[in-house]
Amino acid sequence: MAEKKKISPILAIFITVFIDMVGIGIIIPITPGLFLNPDHSILSPEISQYTRNILYGFLAATFPFFQFFGAPILGTLADRFGRKRILQITLIGTFVGYVLFAFAIHLKLVWLLFFARALPGFMGGNISIALAALADVSKPDEKAKNFGIIGMAFGLGFIIGPTMGGLLSSHDMVSWFNAATPLYFTAFLTLVNMIYVYKQFPETFIPVASTQPSLLTGFRNLRKAIGLVNMRVILLTIFLQALGWSFFMQFNQVYLLQKFQFNSRQIGMVFGYLGIWVIITQGGITRQLAKRFAPPQILKWSLIGLAIAILLVLVPQQPYLLYLVNPFVAIFQGLTQPNQTSIVSSLGSSENQGEILGIQQSLQSFAYTVPPIIAGFLLNFDVRLPIIVASLMTLAGWMIFFFYFKTSHQSVVEVAVE
Repeated sequence: MAEKKKISPILAIFITVFIDMVGIGIIIPITPGLFLNPDHSILSPEISQYTRNILYGFLAATFPFFQFFGAPILGTLADRFGRKRILQITLIGTFVGYVLFAFAIHLKLVWLLFFARALPGFMGGNISIALAALADVSKPDEKAKNFGIIGMAFGLGFIIGPTMGGLLSSHDMVSWFNAATPLYFTAFLTLVNMIYVYKQFPETFIPVASTQPSLLTGFRNLRKAIGLVNMRVILLTIFLQALGWSFFMQFNQVYLLQKFQFNSRQIGMVFGYLGIWVIITQGGITRQLAKRFAPPQILKWSLIGLAIAILLVLVPQQPYLLYLVNPFVAIFQGLTQPNQTSIVSSLGSSENQGEILGIQQSLQSFAYTVPPIIAGFLLNFDVRLPIIVASLMTLAGWMIFFFYFKTSHQSVVEVAVE
């Protein structure tokens, strides 16, 4: 009897992350119009622009706020019960969240809209589970390269997701398309992902006894992050960079809406274009650089490049010039993300990859929660302020890493990538 062909774990992880990121990216062009565009808003016309800005900020913060609580719990459970089982549960919750989001748009129920973002937010730790599975099957010298490959899945998701979100919500494409249409589409994709994980995703980790999950795990992870002496600098860097990236990603589309009067289709095209450059970076540039340079060396240049590139987004006064500036944002972000994760993973042990990456996810989720609330208020002063703050936060992350990531820490990673 012929032996059954073994499924590639990396391919399975790639497909899972790709489908998940399409679902996340597809919402990007839709949400600003639900609050900030009077012609398509689900809010009453009597509600002021000041209030709309603040509500949008709180909605943008809802997903990462609940992810802050959910991701470390799911990471702990994944160490305890295996990656595949917990990943399946998270996908079910994500599917329900997308369906409820579509219902909330139809019924114009703001409270349901918030709940529909909270549920997949709590279940949003599936990305950290997939990354833990990748760490399980990656040799030390393969981690930067493999995290770069998964970065391609992020990039592909950000090509197809926002582009499809913009097209499927546009009346110009089909008369009956509306803001809810992309949500039904992404719910279908999540259902496909659930089936795929059940049939094709191989278990990559033999479960071991681990700590009990708790709703306070996120806060404990923040405390642990401070106590991890060999990871303190890289985790602080990740935190500051995540603050900056949240300011940029959650409010770049608002800038496009208010500065250039872009509709959802045009916003989707801009983010899709960003995704193309993320793929080029993580599918080619990152892999080539990983052969010659250790992750800390790359990170010292990519962070400062990202800070400058974000600020340059404010320079163009004509929409077409955005397509000349945005590739630099994508390239430097595409270099930054996998190398940060590679450093964290390499500084942890093989037995606690789920917990360590869960700590990283907690930091990022907490960092993603605060900026939207602040930026919602900043919009009432100047639509450019969130992007300016994004650049400053990224610059602060670079300064911390450049001046305080010591050789003693760096050597651990350099040994891992030689």
